[in-house]
Amino acid sequence: MRVAGLATDVCLPPGEGRRPAVLLRTPYDRRRHRAELRAWAARGFVAVGQDVRGRHASEGPWHPYRSEAADGAATLAWIRAQEWSDGRVVAVGASYAAHCALAPLLEGGFGEGPDAVVAAVPALGAAEVAREPSGVERLSARVGWWLAHGDRPDSDEEAFARALRHTPDLLDRLPVREMLPQTSWPDVWAARRDEGLWARAAAARVPLLAVGGSRDPFAGETIRLWRSWGGAARLLLGPWGHGLTAAPAPEAHPEHHLDLGALYARWARKALDGTLRGRRGAIALGGSTHWCDAAPGAGTAAAPAPAPTCAGTESAPGTGTPAATAGTGSASGTCTDAAPAGRESASGTCTDAAPAGRESAPGTDTHAAPAGRESAPGTCTPAAPAGAGPASGTCTDAVPARAGLAPGTGRHAERPRLLPYRFGDRAGLRLVHGADFVADPLRPVRSDRLDIDEHAAPDRCLLVTPPLPRPLDLLGDAEARLVAAAEGRSADWVVRLVALRPDGRAEPLTTGIVRAEHDGPRPRRLTVPLGHLARRLPAGVRLRVEVAGHHFPAHVRNPHTGDDPVTATRLLPSRRSVRTDGSTLLLPAVHRPAYIDPVQEMLR
Repeated sequence: MRVAGLATDVCLPPGEGRRPAVLLRTPYDRRRHRAELRAWAARGFVAVGQDVRGRHASEGPWHPYRSEAADGAATLAWIRAQEWSDGRVVAVGASYAAHCALAPLLEGGFGEGPDAVVAAVPALGAAEVAREPSGVERLSARVGWWLAHGDRPDSDEEAFARALRHTPDLLDRLPVREMLPQTSWPDVWAARRDEGLWARAAAARVPLLAVGGSRDPFAGETIRLWRSWGGAARLLLGPWGHGLTAAPAPEAHPEHHLDLGALYARWARKALDGTLRGRRGAIALGGSTHWCDAAPGAGTAAAPAPAPTCAGTESAPGTGTPAATAGTGSASGTCTDAAPAGRESASGTCTDAAPAGRESAPGTDTHAAPAGRESAPGTCTPAAPAGAGPASGTCTDAVPARAGLAPGTGRHAERPRLLPYRFGDRAGLRLVHGADFVADPLRPVRSDRLDIDEHAAPDRCLLVTPPLPRPLDLLGDAEARLVAAAEGRSADWVVRLVALRPDGRAEPLTTGIVRAEHDGPRPRRLTVPLGHLARRLPAGVRLRVEVAGHHFPAHVRNPHTGDDPVTATRLLPSRRSVRTDGSTLLLPAVHRPAYIDPVQEMLR
């Protein structure tokens, strides 16, 4: 059926009477979500799936991020007017579909909003996905998404890989604004981040379930959405990439594989019943079997201390096992170190586990395959087993509590301390090379490689720690504070944190990037946020810190000419200097994290 020209499926539950509804609006083809709709219907919800305007079977022009608030509000009004509706609607979605779920609330002025929202790996807006919070432009992910989905009514998931095979230097082309032939490509860079979004989120009064992955490029904004939300808010952050449980990170354990579909349905009931209060969160501690209470804050600076240990009862094995692949998160990869185990070397090699920048939508967004026999046009019957969850093909109806973890176990979460690692200190971060280096955009530091030629002219400042004497648990926001100088008025500063394991493996932990204005050769103080860490690092691991001027092709190259990096056609090298005196890496260390059951926490 059609609602204001938008192709819409309605999946009715068995029985008679008015029911609450679930609305999923997507640009990735509503037909791929029919099994998901049937699973919602099996739990007593009327499930509505809709192609957004201009995509697949829906009419009109396709303008990403422009019409979702108005079209979403109109669809919500239509649902509430139907004879099968009890007036309550939960908006759900992942990635772009999460933007669709949130837009009627956060853009405002359209009259109708949902009564609760499940937003997974939310792509909050055109500029929010194109630029880091610091303003630095993301490149490969945007090129990949636009080639697959931009300026077309359908999708071509292989378009980016095919374009790179045909034109290997595609991402090197200048100017960036004219890199692609799509007519809407310049619009990506005309958009500006909407900082008013957070004030509107603070004004929201409906319940929110924000779901993300620590390896997802939008993890920081998922956390910020949860922290800003004015209504009852829950955060679930696992060791996953953009595909959530379908894209587990290497540090994931079986206990981190949750039945998200069943959880979403149980949470939706609680949200609509009005029994959720306050702000709660569960974060998986990657490298352990635990889920932890969301850290209460980034912590305060502390004197250097021995690496903290993590104590507590291990939870019982989970209800499923993660996929064998490393996932598609922006920081994931299969890494090996070029040096023999134990050799005092900071170099390593890394091959990316997924095509750089490809924004594959998660299983709750695009990977649901059609299943079951279709009924009359525009409707589908709940033919799937009742245990099939809304976002998983292997769901069970009840999500059991983790054995050995009673509700509230260890609920008094310790505020993480910011553990300082000082640059140039052999007990902290020993300088390997590159206190003075050249950031050359024609030979940029690569985002998709971890290998370093220590004998070449330095292209980054490189530092390493001694091996950790004991395990180190990190749970909270990390940052680097630099005292640095750059040639040229504008300079990007990239800080990448890498774990070097005793067996020779190199693993990226996190990366931060900021853009700074410089006035002459005098050094200035800079803070580079490194995002939220949730990791247990075992004894023997060494930390490697790289301070560079580029992170390509994940991010656009700063040309060092003072021109806009999106329109620049000329690139110049920039001499850099990092002062070890005053530069520090700050990591959020916790001694006793509060272990929790993530499902129980979401439903409290």
